[in-house]
Amino acid sequence: MPLSVFDKQIGCNKANHTFVAKPAIGRPFMPHLKEDMSAPDFDLPTDTGERFRLSAYAGKAVLLYFYPQADTPACTDQNIAFTAHQGTFDQKGIVLVGISPDTPKQLAAFREKYSLSPILVSDPDRIAIDAYGAWGEKKNYGRTYTGLIRTTVLVGADGKIAQIWPNIRAKGHVERVLKALG
Repeated sequence: MPLSVFDKQIGCNKANHTFVAKPAIGRPFMPHLKEDMSAPDFDLPTDTGERFRLSAYAGKAVLLYFYPQADTPACTDQNIAFTAHQGTFDQKGIVLVGISPDTPKQLAAFREKYSLSPILVSDPDRIAIDAYGAWGEKKNYGRTYTGLIRTTVLVGADGKIAQIWPNIRAKGHVERVLKALG
């Protein structure tokens, strides 16, 4: 069966449905994910040394939140806010997964320092980050550069993208997500 254009861009392996992002030369890879699309699957290490594979959570809703760097002010605040609301997400049947380019060792220290509860996934090769369009051009204080774009994606229990919050601000984001979820 031939691969679709989208599959070729992100390197879909039809046999096991794994995705490897392939950025275009000279510019960041930014797929056009939309609600009701199948969520790209990925298999990455966590801070505990275990693996996280999105497809292993079939039948459960998963909230993926992408953040630039562990133990920086905004990222710390965002992770602490998700931890503070863990019970609410649990009641809604939503698994929380934070994804950053940090190493598993850095994430383990981050979890321990702040007693964080979400699953923390390491993505230094930007497999999920690119597949979900969370890497691209950013502007800060008049400077343009390429980096992680803080993004949140709700994957429904059916494995499809239910909602996308692109290019968010960390402060108050968790509360805005909870409000949107009702």
